[in-house]
Order: sequence, then C-alpha cells, then structure tokens
Amino acid sequence: VQLVESGGGMVQPGGSLRLSCVASGFPFENYAMTWVRQAQGKEPERVSSVIASGQIIYVADSVKGRFTISKDIAKNTLYLQMDNLKFEDTALYYCARSIIGIGAPFRGPGTHVTVSS
Repeated sequence: VQLVESGGGMVQPGGSLRLSCVASGFPFENYAMTWVRQAQGKEPERVSSVIASGQIIYVADSVKGRFTISKDIAKNTLYLQMDNLKFEDTALYYCARSIIGIGAPFRGPGTHVTVSS
C-alpha cells in the first residue's frame, strides 16, 4: 500500500489549493478514504471522508462550505479542493485508507499547507 500526497504550499488567506493523494498497491475502488490534518502541537483532525464509491460521508464543521473531497477511481487519486483558506487551516495534510483516518495503519507522509499573509 502506498499513498503519496502533493499540492501543498504557502497561500494567502482567501486563496485556494488542491491536494492530491495518489494511491497504489491496493484496489482503490474498494476502500473508503479520509483526509486528516495535524497542526503543529495539536491533535490530528479528521477533515473529510468518502466511502468506496466516492460518496461523501463526513465533512468537519471547521471546513464545511470551503473544502471538497473527491475520489477519482480511474486515476487512483483522492483530492481535497480547499477554497477560502484561513490561517487556522495551516497544517500537515495527509490521506488515509480508512473511514475515520486518525490512527489508520495506512497513510501517506503528508503535504504541508501554510496560510500566511
């Protein structure tokens, strides 16, 4: 199982980023996936989850209306579209092969997102 994230970077408040998570080594179409973030010095936070079909089943209140998760089965890729970014969105973002995400045995190394003016 391999999960590799990309797309992070530094952005000003109000800006947008799209994160990608390329999956390999398992049948991507059969698994739920989750984006998790962890800010420095804080506990991990489940951001958003999709079930195997790609149906969204969870969006954290803190990102509702701003972030959108999607799953492209043909490309074996999970996305997180992040709009109207805020300072408090600064964190390491990683994808996990899990319906919950936090504590998942299979996760990627993550990509850093920094929101700064």
